Amino acid sequence: MAQAYGQPSQPTGLPRCYRHGERETGIRCTRCERPICPSCMISAAVGYQCPDCVHGAQGAARAARPRTLAGGAVSTDPRLVTKILLGINLLVFVAVLVGGDRLVEDLGMLGHAIDPSTFSWVGAADGQWYRLLTAAFLHQQIWHIAFNMMGLWFLGPPLEAALGRVRFVALYLISALAGSALFYLLAPQNQLSLGASGAIFGLFGATAVLARRMRYELRPIAGLLAVNLLITFLWSGIAWEAHIGGLVAGSLVALGLVYAPRAHRTLVQVSTCVLVLLVIAVACAVRTAQLL
Repeated sequence: MAQAYGQPSQPTGLPRCYRHGERETGIRCTRCERPICPSCMISAAVGYQCPDCVHGAQGAARAARPRTLAGGAVSTDPRLVTKILLGINLLVFVAVLVGGDRLVEDLGMLGHAIDPSTFSWVGAADGQWYRLLTAAFLHQQIWHIAFNMMGLWFLGPPLEAALGRVRFVALYLISALAGSALFYLLAPQNQLSLGASGAIFGLFGATAVLARRMRYELRPIAGLLAVNLLITFLWSGIAWEAHIGGLVAGSLVALGLVYAPRAHRTLVQVSTCVLVLLVIAVACAVRTAQLL
């Protein structure tokens, strides 16, 4: 008995999808006009586009996004982080005024000392490493916070605009940590330190590096830095170690941020920050070994 089979399909004459050659289609990409099947169709404002055109347009859009000198994203408000840091310092200052000296004693930078209220050891050497950072947001006197916040407002926005928000935060915090670390390493173990001066001096160093990179006139920033260094060593009661530590760290971090080659920018920038943090950690380990 003969068995009947269906007739083979006849070609329709439609073009075939450029990505799936076995599929016929009557749809074309509105950008490149290549035929595309339903699996490849991506809805557009008008008609459909193919995956290659859509991905190419997205890539071009990403490439066209403006970047800062250091490779950060350009923001609409280049003062946002500066204002947040300023606000945190002011809020902590109000908390100190309300809470009294106890908050300063609990969060200020201190190496190793006996707490007279509990007769127990306190300080960074006793495991209170948070003091290296919290001390940078503490102020007791009006003139102290006014001086530091004026420096932050003057130096912060240009650096934030040139570096981008993430890199600016890294610069500020690493400078603050370095200032506390050098104070911990060199100052008497029972001496208390507080203030954002280490971070502000880090911004001074970064501003000088940025001015050099942009080939700006260096004399104004050099003169302002010289005056602040003069005050640092002539005015009694100032933790010069924090100022110098912040200045050196801020300068080094800024060098890595603004001079990193474009091809390996992120690697060089992250490596620079990590290297400075490692130096800070080693300094703290050395001092702790001396005290314990």
